[in-house]
Amino acid sequence: MRASPKAGSPGVAERDASTDARRVLPAASTPTLRWLGCVDYEPTWRAMQRHTDEATGATADEIWFLEHPPVFTMGMNAKAVHLLAPGDIPVVDIDRGGQVTYHGPGQLVVYPLLALARLGLGVRALVEGIERAIVATVAQWGVQAHGRRDAPGVYVGERKIASIGLRIRRNRSYHGLALNVAMDLEPFARINPCGYAGLQMTQLSELGGPASVREVSEALAPQLLRALGFKPLAARQSATSTWLQDVSSM
Repeated sequence: MRASPKAGSPGVAERDASTDARRVLPAASTPTLRWLGCVDYEPTWRAMQRHTDEATGATADEIWFLEHPPVFTMGMNAKAVHLLAPGDIPVVDIDRGGQVTYHGPGQLVVYPLLALARLGLGVRALVEGIERAIVATVAQWGVQAHGRRDAPGVYVGERKIASIGLRIRRNRSYHGLALNVAMDLEPFARINPCGYAGLQMTQLSELGGPASVREVSEALAPQLLRALGFKPLAARQSATSTWLQDVSSM
């Protein structure tokens, strides 16, 4: 999320220059895709950590799709100066790279829990793959978006529509992306988003896209798998069928 973290900082996924993100990766088995609904931040974060710490070479990749209640999260490099006026919204110090961001209802959050070596992915390839998937997803509703090498994430013009912040541990990824769909954007004014004073945010529903987070998650899932080199999903049987497994708790 921050444009210039220190090289080699743990959990900072944006700066691995050793991987060519454009190379063609062999297709890997499709991961388990889970829809968690709206879940509290800290228990979900701890569940990601447990999954990562307990994983073996036989552990399947998973991607979690969800929303969070209102919360500010501060990355390992975060500076308090960027947290302007949190008010009654909780603040959680966490172990991803980057600065401060906001999560809240109406924002699609996606956590890829992936064995990077098995996929042949470096961290730059992972970040750029996530960006490509978001760009392709919002394009389905006529929204022209782009990534930026100097400030990871996805933008529509100069406004940010999606943020990316990752942690790599045991050569596995957790944390992930946050795509603004149909949310209250006011809390972003209480911070310098991703450490950038004055950065303006936007969201898909204001740009002609849907207001349903679940609908956007179903559109993002196949794009994300394609961008990260997984085997393509079979076509859904109907408009009401789903890519994602509903999960009541982790």
